[in-house]
Amino acid sequence: MIIASNFKTNYTRGATKAFIKEIQAFVANTTSKQQVRIFAPFTALDCFDEVAHLKVGAQNFYPVQNGSFTGEIGFEQLEEFGIDTVLIGHSERRHILKESQNFIAQKYDFAKAREVEIIYCIGEPQEIRMQGIDAIMSYLWEQFEGIDIHYDKLIIAYEPVWAIGTGLTASLEDIEEVLTRLRDKLSAPLLYGGSVKVENIDAILHVKACDGVLVGTASWNEKAFCEMIRIADTVKK
Repeated sequence: MIIASNFKTNYTRGATKAFIKEIQAFVANTTSKQQVRIFAPFTALDCFDEVAHLKVGAQNFYPVQNGSFTGEIGFEQLEEFGIDTVLIGHSERRHILKESQNFIAQKYDFAKAREVEIIYCIGEPQEIRMQGIDAIMSYLWEQFEGIDIHYDKLIIAYEPVWAIGTGLTASLEDIEEVLTRLRDKLSAPLLYGGSVKVENIDAILHVKACDGVLVGTASWNEKAFCEMIRIADTVKK
């Protein structure tokens, strides 16, 4: 399974280095088979001595190799650190930073052309959730406009917008219903994100169509994130 941590706008370079060092040691000592991903801020990227099954990725990028785009990070800057996994489509970029589906698709195509792993995020806001499953799925499928769902390095993260950073988690029945419907049309691994924590990760990972989790706040503690990886190692499906 895939156990991913999104640092968002948190952690300095020193704190990130210490965090990754502890996770690396845990993964190595336990011989964990989980695919661990840590998405650090740009200022914390470095050439880490990554162990097997662990990758450090980028939370964002501008779809250029380099150029005159003040304040943006192109792929040249990511390649310096060997970055080959990225987040695209996170709801905070869609809803807070107003990235359009067209721009998100441009970023997707750019990353795909460079053959990097893409964790592509989708999710619905509360007002859509209240309209029922048909409205939810219609909303989610619109977020695949311009996206090659057959890309072999695609991972999809379903994150209900109303459950991100709120402490609210979709019910197991809701998670299973959405992931099962996504699985009908998609072959890529499916992750769940949205207030995942140590206390509920076991139940979430036991959802039949769930292939892992993308975790925010609850993963920012090294001990807690290690415990999530440990729990994932015990899940048999």
